[in-house]
Amino acid sequence: MKITRIARLSAVGAVAALALAGCAANEAPAGDSAAASELEGTLKATGASSQGSAQEAWVAAFQTANSGVTINYEPTGSGTGRENFIAGASDFIGSDRAFKLDEFGDGFKTCASENIVEVPLYISPVAVAFNLEGVDELNLDAKTIAGIFAGTITNWNDPAIAAQNAGVKLPDLAISPVHRSDDSGTTETFTAYLNATAPDVWADEADGVWPLQGGEAAQGTSGVVQAIKAGNGAIGYADASQTQELGQVKVGVEGEYVAYSAEAAAALVEASPLEEGRGDADLVFDVDPAAAPAGAYPIALVSYLIACEQYEDENTAALVKAYFEYVASEDGQKAAADNAGSAPISDGLREKVLAAIDTIKVG
Repeated sequence: MKITRIARLSAVGAVAALALAGCAANEAPAGDSAAASELEGTLKATGASSQGSAQEAWVAAFQTANSGVTINYEPTGSGTGRENFIAGASDFIGSDRAFKLDEFGDGFKTCASENIVEVPLYISPVAVAFNLEGVDELNLDAKTIAGIFAGTITNWNDPAIAAQNAGVKLPDLAISPVHRSDDSGTTETFTAYLNATAPDVWADEADGVWPLQGGEAAQGTSGVVQAIKAGNGAIGYADASQTQELGQVKVGVEGEYVAYSAEAAAALVEASPLEEGRGDADLVFDVDPAAAPAGAYPIALVSYLIACEQYEDENTAALVKAYFEYVASEDGQKAAADNAGSAPISDGLREKVLAAIDTIKVG
């Protein structure tokens, strides 16, 4: 999917609202509306498919407020996005995980220096979603979810599932787990949850590449959702904004079962510290699903927008900076929440994010 200047939201009213949001957001960073309207040029971006709906809203609003700008965001998956950024093929990227510290060594051809800006601007629950005829909701604890995806729980009427779902008529039907085929930050988020909360069942450490053989593999968020929809008995994991037509798992946390929501995902992230050893503009959360407080949803995707601190081209730097400032604004975060169901960042985090974005400049 390519999002260009002709990207449109589903309703005229939505476009108008987003346009007003984009205007308000871009006036502040640029200094005045005239300066904002003078932005011109094209940005190439790739990365997280989980951000697809949010990027549609952000791009539509920003381009409406800045008619001379075209932003092409292609949801290639986080792994491809990071590869493109390293190779110099994308001006900025979206990624469902930040670059690891040991990945900085080879540098980034997109950038004029070794320093990058990584800001968490899309926070969303990762849903465990299923397709089971006659069943809309299930309670599952971490060990049961891990057993299903590890292949040790293979039937929907397994006692481990039945014990947590009294009164639910569970069929004698094989479970068909679906996972991502591409290198994905969503997979890393999900496997981090499994390893942190059920290490006796899921021994593999967090990884963007699915570590096990078996099950069905599908490309991207949309591919996983379509695979689940296609088969009675299928279950998988995906950004919650894409799974609303599927059955939903309420996840066991501290003796209760928590449904996904933007607020519950935000509660997990807000309780997490920033990783140590990173630069001031490299805002990466150290999220521990096993430490989720009561009421928090423990599988939360923290997806980043990633840019250079320094660009060779002055116009590219100006466009990236203006776009990131809009996305981080209250209006930008609301646009994503309305279109994708994500959790808006807090005012305190926004202050840190805007300070990081302010470091973007020409090399």
